[in-house]
Amino acid sequence: MSFADALERIAARADEVRAMLSEGVAGDDYARLSKELSELEPIVARIDELRAAEQAQSEAESLLADPEMRELAEGELRDLKERIPGLQHELRIALLPKDEADERSAILEIRPAAGGDEAALFAAELFGAYQKYAALRGWRFELLEYADSDLGGLKEGIAEITGRGVFARLKFESGVHRVQRVPATESQGRIHTSTVTVAVLPEAEEVDVDVDEGDLRVDVYRASGAGGQHVNKTESAVRITHLPSGIVVAMQEEKSQHKNRAKAMKILRARLYEQQRAALHATRAADRKSQVGTGDRSERIRTYNFPQGRVSDHRINLTLYKIDRVMLGEFDEFIDALIAEDQAARLAAET
Repeated sequence: MSFADALERIAARADEVRAMLSEGVAGDDYARLSKELSELEPIVARIDELRAAEQAQSEAESLLADPEMRELAEGELRDLKERIPGLQHELRIALLPKDEADERSAILEIRPAAGGDEAALFAAELFGAYQKYAALRGWRFELLEYADSDLGGLKEGIAEITGRGVFARLKFESGVHRVQRVPATESQGRIHTSTVTVAVLPEAEEVDVDVDEGDLRVDVYRASGAGGQHVNKTESAVRITHLPSGIVVAMQEEKSQHKNRAKAMKILRARLYEQQRAALHATRAADRKSQVGTGDRSERIRTYNFPQGRVSDHRINLTLYKIDRVMLGEFDEFIDALIAEDQAARLAAET
């Protein structure tokens, strides 16, 4: 299908949806069609802009033969020749296949990897940076699990980030984040290198993942804090093992066993959903070469160098010398560049 045909098809579909809504639909159909129209209308508005610009270009070209109008027409054509390619590019991006998970909320998981206490300390700082980023975006950040290390670091942090388009903006954050700095425990001022893993999973609904209760082993035990101190004296902590996949989720943040189980199931569904998505898109991902990477947690994606005050994203060769601002949650410059790179790679694959 040509680009022009695709635009015609979208405009026609928007007209069709408007007609169905005006005729009167109810319940789930109304919600589904309203959502579809809300997604189509911004694209249709851009199509209308493009058509108007192309019409203006045609009219300006017809005036070039008129000596009195030629100078005015040439000026208008210069503006239109800059504007039209931009509108076409925006529409080509809008026509790219959508990741069905992009509009979803997400589960964020952060854990220290190599580097012992220093990795745990940076894991806690990075977890806090994403919490600040969520606040800047107006998203809701709910703690699901937070296990402290002895020195105030983080052994494991899991949060639910709720809002529209959370996964679309955070999905490229999955991977290995490396920190280079002098640890507080280092007496000789030597720079250490440590790593932290970040996983961002699209939140899954019960309808997305069919979890058979017979496939689960549920263990309950007493929750404990740092140093083995008991958080409470009842068996409120829950460990769920999904036997077919081997995925294990433990939750002890709440004092209620019921709440811990509900949170654990939410994380389990997200991990199973991401596992299904990974299997579904494995072939496509292998075929598409992109600098953005696959989001696999084995990849080193970013380095935070504190002595030099810089943060470097290795997938897109972008370095920013404002580490303090990044650690306050200002990730947008990286995320916008990663999204743009991904779009460029997918556009290239379409041609």
